Amino acid sequence: MNSNDDPSDSREAKEETDILARWCALSCIQRRVAGVLVEKSKTTPDVYPMTLNGIKTASNQKSNRSPQLDLREEQVEQALYDLRQLGAVIEVHSGGRVPKFKHQLYEWMGVDAAGLAVMAELLLRGEQTLGELRGRASRMTKIADLGELRPIIASLVQHRLVIPLTPSGRGQIVTHGLYKPDEIEELKSRFPAFNSGDLTRLSEAAPREKSPANELQMDWFTIQQALAQLRLDVDELRKTVADLQRSDRDLSA
Repeated sequence: MNSNDDPSDSREAKEETDILARWCALSCIQRRVAGVLVEKSKTTPDVYPMTLNGIKTASNQKSNRSPQLDLREEQVEQALYDLRQLGAVIEVHSGGRVPKFKHQLYEWMGVDAAGLAVMAELLLRGEQTLGELRGRASRMTKIADLGELRPIIASLVQHRLVIPLTPSGRGQIVTHGLYKPDEIEELKSRFPAFNSGDLTRLSEAAPREKSPANELQMDWFTIQQALAQLRLDVDELRKTVADLQRSDRDLSA
């Protein structure tokens, strides 16, 4: 095992996962927080699980981040709350007074150690070439060369976690699939070659046996994603109603 790997990789990750993934689209801040938790768990395990302040500092750091953000503590706290509601993050207590947080992204995405390292780099930096991605992801899990990276990417594309933005070949650019719909449209405007044909070609590199059970599982993925998004929408609606009620009481006073 690579010395930078998360010590729990051997327990939590599998080469071929059969865990039911629950992932869904995330906001820019939620993606940054999730990526930070994975990165620090693998590269600096002595500071993991992480405090709220540690996550904020790592989210705003200048290296290996795109876009550059200047998040406030309350923004990070809200992102952590949302990710906890989605089952992607949990709060843990290790004897101290300050709560700490750790990710549940192996299970949430249904990926192994190499797949999670790739996803973390895409969440932290967005679109990048396969060469850039291999070098950066290798900080977390050893990926010897592009030949070793390509089947990892193919599997992630098959599960819709990664999107190819340019045709396969030298200098190919990919990104993660956790964007909101309006962000996907913006990507299409910047990458004219982004089309379903590229998705098909990469998926063929890692074929998956079709069966009624697999088809049922894919339907279940869709349901879980919709329910997770609905929970966030309901929470947001409750906050809006509470704000309106407070405003009404202030006007009536």
